[in-house]
Amino acid sequence: MDNLFLYSMLSMLLTLVSIATFWQIFEKAGQAGWKSLIPVYNILVFLQIINKPWWWIFLFMLPLINLIFGIWATNLLSKRFGLSAWFTLGILFLPFLFLPVLAFGKARYQKQD
Repeated sequence: MDNLFLYSMLSMLLTLVSIATFWQIFEKAGQAGWKSLIPVYNILVFLQIINKPWWWIFLFMLPLINLIFGIWATNLLSKRFGLSAWFTLGILFLPFLFLPVLAFGKARYQKQD
């Protein structure tokens, strides 16, 4: 019983941190934070943040192609906040550390002309 309670509390904590993190990333990018909570719509808004067309959402539905475009999209997100490809690797391998750093750190969204 104690392990189940501990697991539940940890899951809830990680969920709340994830929600707060994506909410903040969206707000830093000039979008309303609540948009990060709505499935599918949040992907469309994410594509706007990284300045890619809406039809990219279909690429995320194709096996193997979605891995390539997911990594590319993550790199574009890093670049939009003025961060390096090394930071992209950090997001890919340690997202629970690097995404909060992106959200709550000093990185600022760089709107592309």
